[in-house]
Amino acid sequence: MRALAIALALAAPPAAASDCRLALALGLDVSASVDAQEYALQRDGLAAALLSQEVKEALFSVDGQWVALAVYEWSGRWQQAMVLDWTPIRDEADLTRAAEGVAAAERSFDEYPTALGAGLGYGAMLLGRAPDCDRRTLDISGDGVNNEAFAPSDAYRAFPFGDTLVNGLVITGADPDVVPFYLSNVLRGPGAFLEQAGDYGDYEAAMARKLRREIGFAVIGFRESAKGDEG
Repeated sequence: MRALAIALALAAPPAAASDCRLALALGLDVSASVDAQEYALQRDGLAAALLSQEVKEALFSVDGQWVALAVYEWSGRWQQAMVLDWTPIRDEADLTRAAEGVAAAERSFDEYPTALGAGLGYGAMLLGRAPDCDRRTLDISGDGVNNEAFAPSDAYRAFPFGDTLVNGLVITGADPDVVPFYLSNVLRGPGAFLEQAGDYGDYEAAMARKLRREIGFAVIGFRESAKGDEG
C-alpha cells in the first residue's frame, strides 16, 4: 500500500499555481490632518487612478491571472473601516465596479490622530483573509508621522505580516518629516518603495504611478516563478 501511495503521488500532476498573482490592500489616511477637501481628492484620486490606462495595462497584462483588491481607511488606534472588501479584478467590468465603490465611499472618521502602527496591523489582518495569491502587498498612504498608540516597528513584531511587502505613498506638503519617517519605519520587504505627492492635488497621479509599479512588479515575479517551475 505504501509503495502504491508513493507511485500515485509521483504520477500526480503538480499543484496548479494560484490564478491570483497579487493580493493588494490599500490603506487611506483619514486622520484629523486630512480635511474634507483633501479626503475627497484622495478618495476620488484613487478611483480615477484605478481606471487609468496605465493601471489597466498592468492589471490585464497576463491572461488568466488576476489581482485581488481591498481598500480601507485608518486614523486612530481603534479607527479603521473597510471601503472595499476583497474583490477579484478579472476584467474591466470588475475594475469599474471597484472604482465606483471607492468613489461612492463616505468618510468613516475625521477627528482622530495618526496611529500608523495600528493602521499597519489592520492591514496585516486584512491580508490574512485575502484570497490565495502568489504575492501579498500592503500599500499605506499618509500625510504625517505616527503620533498615537504603538509604532510601526511594534506592529511588525506583533502582527502576522509573513512575506507581505509594504509600500507607501506620502503627501509631503503638511509634514517635512513624513518622507524620512516612512523610509525608516514603514517600508518593508525586498523591493519596497515610497511614492510621493506634493499635495492632495497630486494624489491621483502619484497613486497611478504606484499602482502601475507594484502591479507590474507582481507580473515580473509571476513570470520568473513560472519560468523556474518549468525546470
